Amino acid sequence: MAGGIEIRAAHFPGRAPIDAYGNGGFRFADMSHRGSILCLPSGIHGWNVTAFDSLREDDVARLFDEAADFDILLLGTGKDLVPMPVEMRRRFREAGVAVETMATGAAVRTYNVLLAEDRTVAAALIAVD
Repeated sequence: MAGGIEIRAAHFPGRAPIDAYGNGGFRFADMSHRGSILCLPSGIHGWNVTAFDSLREDDVARLFDEAADFDILLLGTGKDLVPMPVEMRRRFREAGVAVETMATGAAVRTYNVLLAEDRTVAAALIAVD
């Protein structure tokens, strides 16, 4: 181990159903991830968001960058449903993406169903305890 520990960005290079959520993270593809995640056609990525009300423009940049690759975005807002700001919803609509906001548990279940139907779906899921 000449170079020491190498820390890499959290990324699973594929689409996978979410097997479990809670306790501050998610399980998928025989792995676990502590914290929030983005489930995109490009893979599952770690997402440094802990609360929907603190969402910033750079937190959703990857979603807009890949918006041409999915039609539906499920936004899991945490333990409780938090409505998406009108301006952000408008921007997604202009990008051709339908957005559904819901509590993270509901978003996980809906994501798994749509993924099993081979739909072009993405999910932004805020981790819950």
